[in-house]
Amino acid sequence: MTPEQAPGAPGIAPRWTSSAKDGIGTAYHTSSRVWFTLSHGILNEIYYPHVDSPNTRDLQFLLTDGETFFHEEKRDLLHHCERPDPDAMFYRLTNSDPDGRYRVIKEIICEPHSSVVLQSVKVEIVDESLKDKLQLFVLLAPHIKNTGGNNTALLCEFAGQHFLRAEREDVHLVLGCDTDFIRRSVGFVGVSDGWRDIKDNLQMNWQFTEASNGNVAMTAQVDLSRRLEFVIGVSLGDSHQSAATALLQAFAGSFADQRAKFIAQWKRTQQRKLSEDTETNSLVRLSQHVLMAHEDKQFSGATVASMSIPWGETKDDSDAGGYHLVWARDMVQTTTALLACGEKESPLRALVWLASIQGKDGGMPQNSSIDGTSYWHGVQLDEVAAPVILAWRLKAADALCEFDPTTLIRRAVHYLILNGPVTGQERWEENSGYSPSTLATIISAIVCAADFANAAGETKEARFLLEHADWMVASLEKWTVTNCGELLDGKPRHFIRLTPQASHPGPAHLNPDSAMIQIGNGGGEHPARNIVDAGFLQLVRMGIIAWDHPLVIDSLAVVDAVLKRELPQGPCWRRYNFDGYGQHPDGSAFDGTGEGRVWPLLTGERGHYEVAAGRDVTPYIKAMEGFASDGGLLAEQLWDADDIPGKCMFFGKPAGSAMPLCWAHAEYISLVRSQKDGICFDRVETVYQRYANGDPSSHIEVWTFAHQLTKIPSGKLLRIVCDLAAVIRWSSDNWSTEEFSPLQANGLGLFYVDLPTDSLSAHSEVSFTFHRQSEERWEETTYTVEITEALP
Repeated sequence: MTPEQAPGAPGIAPRWTSSAKDGIGTAYHTSSRVWFTLSHGILNEIYYPHVDSPNTRDLQFLLTDGETFFHEEKRDLLHHCERPDPDAMFYRLTNSDPDGRYRVIKEIICEPHSSVVLQSVKVEIVDESLKDKLQLFVLLAPHIKNTGGNNTALLCEFAGQHFLRAEREDVHLVLGCDTDFIRRSVGFVGVSDGWRDIKDNLQMNWQFTEASNGNVAMTAQVDLSRRLEFVIGVSLGDSHQSAATALLQAFAGSFADQRAKFIAQWKRTQQRKLSEDTETNSLVRLSQHVLMAHEDKQFSGATVASMSIPWGETKDDSDAGGYHLVWARDMVQTTTALLACGEKESPLRALVWLASIQGKDGGMPQNSSIDGTSYWHGVQLDEVAAPVILAWRLKAADALCEFDPTTLIRRAVHYLILNGPVTGQERWEENSGYSPSTLATIISAIVCAADFANAAGETKEARFLLEHADWMVASLEKWTVTNCGELLDGKPRHFIRLTPQASHPGPAHLNPDSAMIQIGNGGGEHPARNIVDAGFLQLVRMGIIAWDHPLVIDSLAVVDAVLKRELPQGPCWRRYNFDGYGQHPDGSAFDGTGEGRVWPLLTGERGHYEVAAGRDVTPYIKAMEGFASDGGLLAEQLWDADDIPGKCMFFGKPAGSAMPLCWAHAEYISLVRSQKDGICFDRVETVYQRYANGDPSSHIEVWTFAHQLTKIPSGKLLRIVCDLAAVIRWSSDNWSTEEFSPLQANGLGLFYVDLPTDSLSAHSEVSFTFHRQSEERWEETTYTVEITEALP
């Protein structure tokens, strides 16, 4: 091995970094295709060329006097984060020596028109004895193309300046300083990296020129003897030459001018004043920018859930997806909040993107990269339904322009009717069954689709859709309500989180009172009747159930008794009891098991219920503002137990999960808009008028291959729905006689028939089978449905 080649390949196993961000940023212009995150006083991930593709773990400074101390910026200094301009994603970080001898002040922006992240750095030395001794080193950990393994780092020179570069496949990163570096080295993390070198004897002795195919680190010394103000730049491109050129061009302009352009770009965004409260308006503005910043700049419309990996400091490359993926549910929450801010173009881009990745069968990925490639492969029916509601909202806002969402809508409702009402996963992505929150979204989407059908003159399809939605609304209580809950004395009847039911085709056997549910993340098995969440509030929010329905009132009492926590800022709620997705009680990171903590977005959801009830929601808005970090970001979860300083867990402060979470910021914006309007911004008016403000009833029960009813109450028609042309052979007297009923086709690509079971008495049965016309054969299976006593 030559002296230039760093020893110790491939280094220790790579890890990501903390998800508790203090700030995120990107240039407003699409020509700058980099994003950054900040935490613990330093720069963390830099995303390029897409918002789902991180390329660094972190970039920080190491400081020493060469004799008595060694300081690692993120661990040893005191951090303060501020936003000097509330109208831009512009941050100033001040990191101070605990003994007050010096401080480092950094301002971070993206170069407004290129893929370069710039840090303007000012070192202030208070202790005179340090003025000629303080040494500052830059330490960068590349994780090119979303992985810490198989990276290569090298020293390089361009135009007479000394740079460092890293590469993997077709992505290249260049690190430089406008005052140049006086020493440089690359190495393998844990063996030959700069941190180990300088920590050892407070000097930088190693100057390796190359570290290939491993977990690498780049280290360089800034010459503080020249001046105490300088600019550090990280540039990314498809070659090291293009990245270096962009960095040199960024250094050629003044940071002050670039900062002014960066801020001016963000000030161009539309701002709708949603509150007279200055603090509220400020966080609404930042939240709007946070949501906008999570949209990709090439795959327009695609918005990731968060630029973070929950508990990233414990995660290796096997969990590279993190939250920088697209969930249709989160994305529709994001775009709905932007609509609440008066934005129309980005929500339309989102709808078109969703239409582009929708399956031909109407399905939607559980989550995906920004190019639409599926990452996980679960089926969540609320994500299939949500784009239909977004299309309805855009139409109501006169923002569809020339886009015709008909194909998207038809495919989605086709899928929902054939595959519902049981979802493979509810919104917490852990269990299959009948979920109140998922059902609220499905019902609303089907009613929205009926609105579109009526507008197109397709009255037959509209009536079919509304009858299906009516059936679902009429079935909500038997699907999702227990009559013998044991969580709160005097409240045995309430909504439950989920009634377990397999999502694959088969008989529908459900009993909310006796079913058992296996909680994810080590939560154990429990009676479903005793597992609750506040997902039923979506039924109120969308307009399906009135806010003062006795079942809602009782369910709220149970949820508050079990899940509510009072924090210094205000009330907050856990997702559901026995939740295992969160920090362990000792403060250690979630590792597949843990204890779920409170979620700020649930305070927003509760606030929407209070809007529906006509009450003052200021306490909920102020609580969410109190939950925000110094940089104004809202976390996925907050620590709701006693302080554990050694683990940086403090009561009411962010825990180790995702931050920021777009869903939480969207909830906040929508709540503020709802307060302004006096009604829930998310409410679907036609849903509200038909159900919460109407008299919902249904004369049918729906049978599909996915949801094979075995019992229906007397007085109801049995509607059989499928996606194939067929004739139903059926009998209501044990085949003593039989009848043949062809299925009717409709414009949704569905076939259906109503069997006249409404005339059958209780305790009789109807049996049927299918003759598939395309295959000219009878199915071998005979299906039987029992007629039960009419419901009271």
